[in-house]
Amino acid sequence: MTEAVTPPSPFDPPPLPPAEPGDGPGAVTPADVRDGAAVALAVGVAGVLLGLLWAWLAPRVQYVSNGQAVFLRDSESEARIGSDGTFFLLAAGFGVLSAVAVFLWRRAGGVALVIGLAVGSVFASLVGWRLGLWLGPSSDLRAAALRAGKGVPFDAPLQLLAHGVLLAWPMAAVLVHLGLTALWSPREPVAHDEWPGVYPPPHVHAEQAGPASEGRPANGAPADGPAADGPATAGPAPDADGGSAAPEPPRG
Repeated sequence: MTEAVTPPSPFDPPPLPPAEPGDGPGAVTPADVRDGAAVALAVGVAGVLLGLLWAWLAPRVQYVSNGQAVFLRDSESEARIGSDGTFFLLAAGFGVLSAVAVFLWRRAGGVALVIGLAVGSVFASLVGWRLGLWLGPSSDLRAAALRAGKGVPFDAPLQLLAHGVLLAWPMAAVLVHLGLTALWSPREPVAHDEWPGVYPPPHVHAEQAGPASEGRPANGAPADGPAADGPATAGPAPDADGGSAAPEPPRG
């Protein structure tokens, strides 16, 4: 069996050209990838500043030695928790600043920028953590106690008791950047159709013009004849000789 094929109407709108790969609104271009890599590199390098500030501002925990063992000088001190809190506040602040900087640089946003910001923030937190440990007091307590002497307090090395604070920078950066993009990013113009608000277009139902329809009004009646809805009148019938017969008089 053959399936009937309906020919296309001349009044149909022309078909749209096929979309090529990379032409969609959410497509990632090579320029977006370069921007994301630049963001990741710049934010990762900023982790050096986090390590410097953490080593400088974090409260110090002090130990003391009796010549045989090392003890906390103040067992009720909250300096160890304060070290974690200092890192958290610094990392969250850097996350907000990096998100604002990336948004001001590229207001349109994009997937590549968000990924670059997240990756760079994680790397920056790790860099700041390890750099702060390296810049802080020595982690060799035995050597530090010998240098300080018996009964002399000395600073303990920096520590992060809660490693979850390493996520403060990436979480703050991604959330703030998404919020800024949702509120103040430029909107793409909406393309208007050929016949906005009406489908199908009015000319689809229009009567096609042709030789048969010339001189004919819209209601289909001939231009010179009587109206289609008027009563029909019977005229005199022609006779056999070609003349018209007189009407028959009414009967009685």
